[in-house]
Amino acid sequence: MDGNRGGLSPTGKELKEKLELLNIQLESGMEIRMIKKRTRQQRPENVLCTLLVTKWEFLMGCRGTVGDCIQTHTDARHYAISAKIPEFTNKNRTLVVQYSIRFEQEIECGGGYIKLLSGYVNQKKFGGDTPYSFMFGPDICGTQKKHLHVILSYQGQNYPIKKELECETDKLTHFYTFILRPDASYSILIDNRERDSGSMYTDWDILPPRKIRDVKAKKPKDWDDREYIDDPNAVKPEGYDSIPKEIPDPKATEPDTWDEDEDGIWKAPKIPNPAYKGPWKPKRIKNPNYKGKWKVPYIDNPEFEDDPDLYVLKPIKYVGIEVWQVKAGSVYDNILICDEPEYAKQVVEEVFHNREIEKEAFEEAEKIRKAREEEEAQRAREEGERRRRERGYDRRRDRYRDKYRRHPRDYLDDYHVSLISALLLMSFETFVPPAALLVVALPLLSSCQCRGLLK
Repeated sequence: MDGNRGGLSPTGKELKEKLELLNIQLESGMEIRMIKKRTRQQRPENVLCTLLVTKWEFLMGCRGTVGDCIQTHTDARHYAISAKIPEFTNKNRTLVVQYSIRFEQEIECGGGYIKLLSGYVNQKKFGGDTPYSFMFGPDICGTQKKHLHVILSYQGQNYPIKKELECETDKLTHFYTFILRPDASYSILIDNRERDSGSMYTDWDILPPRKIRDVKAKKPKDWDDREYIDDPNAVKPEGYDSIPKEIPDPKATEPDTWDEDEDGIWKAPKIPNPAYKGPWKPKRIKNPNYKGKWKVPYIDNPEFEDDPDLYVLKPIKYVGIEVWQVKAGSVYDNILICDEPEYAKQVVEEVFHNREIEKEAFEEAEKIRKAREEEEAQRAREEGERRRRERGYDRRRDRYRDKYRRHPRDYLDDYHVSLISALLLMSFETFVPPAALLVVALPLLSSCQCRGLLK
């Protein structure tokens, strides 16, 4: 968020107990207060923020942003932070909600959206159960789910957009913009490019549809939905039906060894007749009476009651960020709420003026990261080889020896040894020849150790 950070050390990491209210001065001169959510258990005066449900980092001069920003800090945490703003309403005016976010981490599962809240909100208890009027932003989980939430509240109930919208998942800064107009039309932009648009009447199940299908309607009997018909003036050529399907092969000749007395009269084999065109069909022409495919007509929905204030949200008093992230590191910045889409567009252009610098910095950081990972992997391989040599194991020398070494099966344990001993003792005491007991002990005699024991 733009502005100066108050009450924090230059590193942006020392959050003291008494700094639960963080005063941030925006460029517009409007002062808001960012309040962190606390756990139910109250912290003692001498304990730092160890019991905070969320821990945020306030960064100065974020890469690719203007001014300061906030960033999720610890993995596998629930984050909640809110700001009180002067109350406003979007009645008879366009609402523009815009912010930027950058997923610096390899986000596996987590959200990156913001909320607008109405009425009274206990900011110290702000969380997932706190009612909101508007929710907008990306929600990612794995490689399959890349959802972009757009949820509107109407008469106390939340309605998600019916369309499947996708968000960006790379590690660069992206702007998300939502524009809602007094005619209930909307536009969704990502990086100043329109991703989708429509109307609240059709893309949310808030009100019943204006029009419904007439279930009593039936296709008129004189409705002609045949696009093509047979040419009524077409006439079958004379002799068309007498054309044979197959004819004797004119190139075939009687074999020299053919004997009519024994083989009968020779007949040439049949081949498809190139003059045969199949059963005769009249030519197809366009139907002059074609009226198109009949569709069930729509009629006015008797249950529809228009609400001219459908687009109007409850008076907004707070801006909040409430997300769960498996891997932290998301950077929020450039939060903007206004009624001028052109101004929001200028903000994006101003920030993206240094877009190439951000890309270059990101690519350089990726090169360093990959080089460091490769170095660590090589170091791990060398350490493994060193340990093998210390144990007298040479991978190059022993690789094939280990592959083709015969491993004798050893099924003997204390139980089998005692069993064989009992069988031998029984043979001596009962005068039963040991060969008679061989059948019983045969599975045990297959091992080398068993044969050695009998010897």
